[in-house]
Amino acid sequence: MRIGMAMPLALAALVGVGLGNLAPPGLFEAWALCLLWLAGRGHWRTVMLGGLVAVTASQILLARGAVLPDGLLREDLLVEGRIEAVEDEGRLSRLMVRVDACRPLDPARLPCDALKRIRLSFYGAPEIHAGERWALTVRLRPPAGFANPGTFDYGAWLWREGIQATGYVRSEPAAQRLRPAPASLRARALDHLDAQDLSPQARRWLAALTLGAGERLERDDWDLLNASGTTHLVVISGLHVGLVAAFVLLVGRGVARVVTPRLWRMAVWPWWLAGAAAVGYAWLAGLQPPAMRAMIMTLLGLWVASGRHAPGPWQAWWLALGVIVMLDPLSVWRPGLWLSFVAVALLILIWQGRPRLRGIRGWSWALVRTQMLLAPLMAAAVLMAFARLAPAAPLINLVAVPLVSTVLVPLGLLGWLLAPVPLLATLCWRLFEFTTQVLVHVLELSVAVLPLWWPLAEFVWPLALMLGLVALLWALPGLANALRLGATLLLVPAMLGLEASGPEPGTLRVRVQDVGQGQLVELRSANYRLLYDTGPRFASGFAPLSALWPAGQRFDEVMVSHDDLDHAGGVTVLAEQHTVGRFLAPPGESIGVPFDSCLRGQAWQRDGVSYRVLWPPEETAELSSNDRSCVLEVTAGEDRLLITGDVGRDVERRFLLDVTLPVTLLVAGHHGSRTSSGPQLVQMLEPDHVVYSAGRRNAFGHPHDEVVRRFRRAGSCQWSTALDGAVTFWLGQQQAASPIAARPSPWRRGGVEGKCHAVESRQ
Repeated sequence: MRIGMAMPLALAALVGVGLGNLAPPGLFEAWALCLLWLAGRGHWRTVMLGGLVAVTASQILLARGAVLPDGLLREDLLVEGRIEAVEDEGRLSRLMVRVDACRPLDPARLPCDALKRIRLSFYGAPEIHAGERWALTVRLRPPAGFANPGTFDYGAWLWREGIQATGYVRSEPAAQRLRPAPASLRARALDHLDAQDLSPQARRWLAALTLGAGERLERDDWDLLNASGTTHLVVISGLHVGLVAAFVLLVGRGVARVVTPRLWRMAVWPWWLAGAAAVGYAWLAGLQPPAMRAMIMTLLGLWVASGRHAPGPWQAWWLALGVIVMLDPLSVWRPGLWLSFVAVALLILIWQGRPRLRGIRGWSWALVRTQMLLAPLMAAAVLMAFARLAPAAPLINLVAVPLVSTVLVPLGLLGWLLAPVPLLATLCWRLFEFTTQVLVHVLELSVAVLPLWWPLAEFVWPLALMLGLVALLWALPGLANALRLGATLLLVPAMLGLEASGPEPGTLRVRVQDVGQGQLVELRSANYRLLYDTGPRFASGFAPLSALWPAGQRFDEVMVSHDDLDHAGGVTVLAEQHTVGRFLAPPGESIGVPFDSCLRGQAWQRDGVSYRVLWPPEETAELSSNDRSCVLEVTAGEDRLLITGDVGRDVERRFLLDVTLPVTLLVAGHHGSRTSSGPQLVQMLEPDHVVYSAGRRNAFGHPHDEVVRRFRRAGSCQWSTALDGAVTFWLGQQQAASPIAARPSPWRRGGVEGKCHAVESRQ
């Protein structure tokens, strides 16, 4: 391979990933014709690149083709596979399974042998360890997550982790352990570590820092690392693998200097030994994507540093990118890949061509300069990847990076090397434990002073762009210092002066959040914020509301339609993590917190927007819980919103004459069930838009086909959170309400009836 091929190889691999993801019609035929034409012309270099495009594209196409087909939804499947990871959450265990064999229990069903990796929930699971092989009866669904603006995309995470289905383990037939976990050095090391007389915190951090066992860290550990911007220090990365390789290289060259004092500079074996150490350490850490990425980059870094027919730094950068994408095309969707390569690119840019560092003063200045130049660029990258910013990161990394790289990691690894001498190993790990406590205390102090910041979604890209510009101004060679300083002084006030473009007085933002089989509607005007319902809480204890906003939000009022878990499941999360002015709920209900009653006739105004409760009456004893639901009408300018909770058709007729017409937006009653949205309501209201808040592939068939057809005949545009994700409307503006879907759907691009009639029942 010629060095000049590094960039074309990387670009070819990335093009292949893009084509495989888009999968345009005629892709294979066009590619084959192009290769034949190029081969006939003798362009063998281009043919090789075209072959690489095909290899990466085919891997993406195969990954997409392995996703569980809809025809196996809610079918019992027998899966045999190896347990890759186990997460214990009380009585619930989450399993990552590498599938060896899969078949439906009903032989008439579609095959499932294309599945390679699945994620399972196992309630009341027996003791399960990673590495074991099990036979499990499961029910699966295609991978998907909620789609809400500015939140974690679980569906995208499943895709980039190569997970083709999620589901749960059935109790019958019972799960069977087919084979225990094979003996492995990593498992023995973790068992040995568990037997040490160290604090739980020290054992967790030692496992993560030296063995790549990040799953040992608890949620509080990850929250602290995220808030301080130091997550990269505990994931097996180039820092850890590079330290191991550098240590082995120094020892090897020292031995070579003693054995062959005249030829030690020309000795090749120390470099090979360092490369072998990097490979061995990454393998010991489980060879997960971060460890594999670090190993490849370290090997190429050793090649560049050796100077023996080596590529330049930029060629090595492109070569590493190309190799990683070829080996793991799904890594293109992992933020960690781009964070690593952006950081390395900046390091090359700021240090290439500079004289070698000498003395403690030189190395100290290098550390400060590197961190201060990396800080704005990495902050920009983290903002774009995770929509968060750790203000403490630039300063805390000045302490944490040298502490981890020169004290914690060496002490941890030295303890493993000295394991045959328990006294010395214990001494190293005791020092590790003390240093870890100091580091954690420093991180906690920094986060208390400068907590993690979650900027508004509209701030993310402007902030990221300006932070990136600041980094480039100081990193690019040849720029005058006056230009750098002047531009920075202009950019910093611009970042600090960003202001949110909130709703204008008299306008209202209505967002029907995607929370699965439940309901949560957020109403926001200039200075007022109301939630209608709080979404469901699942059997695992997870409430989707907890993933919508960072803690510390302020809600003026929360109206809970009634106490069913699909409407009131998030009340506890709201009460614990956020500030609520007051809760409203129907009389006779119990939502777990004190509340005022919502009653027919209540009305109030905020920011020029009018709110009116149409139901229930004061006497609700004879009504079912569904029929007690709070019914809310909201008027903003000429637009009107109506939310009816889960009331049935009989109750709809009782408040129907109180509704002010016309209705711009209706949140369909009872998720689109046939018990609500009766003919009288639909014919009288004829809403412009209808939103069904329903779960993707829900077992109830919501929305019901009768309801869908009824609103279609009325000419209403129909939307469903199951298909469209969160749907956002702006009411009270001069132009007609124009909804924005978080999950744009290709079938809404037009057609005979335009983009309004795309919702279909799942019956």
